[in-house]
Amino acid sequence: MAKREVDIVVLSDVHLGTYGCHAAELLRYLKSIKPRAVILNGDIIDIWQFSKRYWPATHMMVVKHLTGLMAKDVPVYYIPGNHDEMLRRFKGFNLGALKIVNKLSLKIDNKRVWVFHGDVFDVVMQNSKWLARLGAVGYDTLILINRLVNFISQKMGRGKLSFSKKIKNTVKSAVKFINDFEKTVCEIAAENNYDHVICGHIHHPEIKKVTTKNGSVTYMNSGDWIENLTALEYDNGQWRIYSYANDPVAQAIDIGKNKNKQSSKEMMESLLLELNMKQGRNDEKTPSLVAEG
Repeated sequence: MAKREVDIVVLSDVHLGTYGCHAAELLRYLKSIKPRAVILNGDIIDIWQFSKRYWPATHMMVVKHLTGLMAKDVPVYYIPGNHDEMLRRFKGFNLGALKIVNKLSLKIDNKRVWVFHGDVFDVVMQNSKWLARLGAVGYDTLILINRLVNFISQKMGRGKLSFSKKIKNTVKSAVKFINDFEKTVCEIAAENNYDHVICGHIHHPEIKKVTTKNGSVTYMNSGDWIENLTALEYDNGQWRIYSYANDPVAQAIDIGKNKNKQSSKEMMESLLLELNMKQGRNDEKTPSLVAEG
């Protein structure tokens, strides 16, 4: 099957290592595309809730696929979020095609683009990390209950529903938080002369133009792989929100689910061998993506 070529893919809030993560669906999506650059915009591995007791093969296969892209000299930028914040201490770390940064300032087809996770604007995150961690556990539990309810609902011939989406869309404080987050991000982006700003963190996929006192900014959020199963894609000079639910090609891909029955340890060893990081890089770069100094 010919893979769909994409200039840039932005993923965030995958939360590998949690029960809510749709790793199999993400793997199908990744296998369906041929990206020229990948931006991992935070909360890719959920270190907050990571447990050695729960690390399915599909989660490891996602990691292996991403490192396979690096081994092919596809640039991969990893921007840590709040759930994988311990990686922030490795800011500036380069290993072959992998770069760990706290934020990205890019020039894409003569447009200035600011990319960061977004937790820096979360008051709860800044002042009450214990409360944020407790909320993360509660969210993961809600997702588990939601999956059970949807399983029963589908058996009864009814459609799926999302508890957390329902809460976000109906609770005024949640709606206000999202609106305030977007407004704050865009005001600061405009002050710094950015044309576009890309975030994750709030699990709410979006592309919209926001007008501030300092000018207009295109706000984008890549969503998540817990509920929305979305990403941002840039190709042919256009940004768009990718939705797995609307992609029958990706849904039909057979991911194999670890046919060789490798253990996570064996998969990690083969991953490291495969990664054996080529320090050389291809001359072919993504022409539309230039990191600013």
